[in-house]
Amino acid sequence: MTAAPPSPAVRPAGRHALLVELPDAERTGAFHAELLRRRAAGTLPPVAEIVPGARTVLLDGVGDPELLTRQLATWDVPLHAPGEGAVVEIPVVYDGPDLAGVAARWGVGEDEVAARHSSHTYRVAFCGFAPGFGYLTGLPDALHVPRHATPRTRVPAGALALAGPYTAVYPRATPGGWQLIGTMPDPAPLWDPSRDAAALLTPGTRVRFVRGDA
Repeated sequence: MTAAPPSPAVRPAGRHALLVELPDAERTGAFHAELLRRRAAGTLPPVAEIVPGARTVLLDGVGDPELLTRQLATWDVPLHAPGEGAVVEIPVVYDGPDLAGVAARWGVGEDEVAARHSSHTYRVAFCGFAPGFGYLTGLPDALHVPRHATPRTRVPAGALALAGPYTAVYPRATPGGWQLIGTMPDPAPLWDPSRDAAALLTPGTRVRFVRGDA
């Protein structure tokens, strides 16, 4: 008999906020998705903001924190929820400087790295580091790769990168230690302050990478 997963730890974060702590990124993503589903269905008590992190979700502007804390303890959150909503497609060329190294780690050829990486649908777990930078989950455990021991002083905008369980595309040039496997030829849509929603990739967004020609 499989034991039920432990309830998330819920801690007060001020008078009208709760910080929910989860054991890993996968359960954090599932919990965030459940919050969004319940809010859309009108069954979530009043919450002004839902802010996911790597292993936490901050609920701010909570109308009744004590009531919500009790309710959260009773939730049965599916770990693998069915996909919902549209998928954002991001065109990429698999031409990154770390492509050969990732291929060696995976034990495949470089073209197979592109085939495997682009075959999955990803989900934005949370955003941070730089405006428009989304941390995408969905890469199988066997394909996780470590960060570089020494970060690069400059990673170009549009770089498609891997680090641990995450995939990301750099919206602007910054230092970074991720493994670079490709390029988004035009990264401008990732962050556009003139748009109502400046970030293209927001928490919960589903993403697929579409291969282009070098």
